[in-house]
Amino acid sequence: MVELKSEAALAAMREAGRVVAEALAAVRGAAAVGVSLLELDEVARGVLRNAGASSPFLGYRPAFAPVPFPAVICASVNDAVVHGIPDGYRLRDGDLVSIDCGAVLDGWAGDAAVSFTVGAARPADERLIDTTRRALDAGIAAAVVGNRTGDIAHAIAGVARAARCGLPEGFGGHGIGRRMHEDPHLPNEGRPGRGYPLRPGLVLAIEPMLTAGGRDDHHTDPDGWTLRTTDGSRAAHIEHTVAITEDGPRILTLV
Repeated sequence: MVELKSEAALAAMREAGRVVAEALAAVRGAAAVGVSLLELDEVARGVLRNAGASSPFLGYRPAFAPVPFPAVICASVNDAVVHGIPDGYRLRDGDLVSIDCGAVLDGWAGDAAVSFTVGAARPADERLIDTTRRALDAGIAAAVVGNRTGDIAHAIAGVARAARCGLPEGFGGHGIGRRMHEDPHLPNEGRPGRGYPLRPGLVLAIEPMLTAGGRDDHHTDPDGWTLRTTDGSRAAHIEHTVAITEDGPRILTLV
């Protein structure tokens, strides 16, 4: 079931989104060579705690997962695409890091992700992050009343494929509101004019995940969560929670 949100609900979701943005900014600011992924998770926990928010990630267990997710961020490094579990790994010079974070505040959820490099960046990683950001921007630009989810998917894939990047098969964005994952599913590749119609009040988490090697296949680590590229190429993941309004797309996960 798809729930269309009122202006009051969108305002509440904006506050949840603000917490997410602040957590991601704090994690990015703390990320440096020698810092562990667990330490980054603690940074995000502190932001959520200070805001009076809870984490929709912590304890989340979808059907595919062997165990509940044990952290408030997903921390995916280098060839990890999404869903990386924070552990004792200490960041190294040149790592490409993707951080995904959510927050629930006053019963409403926000969800966003950033990708960045630590220390000296590889030019190829900078290009991959830039391409992923442009793919997200294209998807957001297509998130207008009268379009369909396929138009967003087509816009994302157009940027990714032009840059010869892969899009992990089966993964994409989703509706969001009172729960982190709601209908409709939002693929990262699709045909324009197809899919669920975009109406005022629909809120979507738009999240392109691009791989540098150009392949769409992937595998999951023994932890049952971490998704990795099959060819070992690097990946980037950038996400915003976006509301469909009569005035155009409204990004809810900005500081």
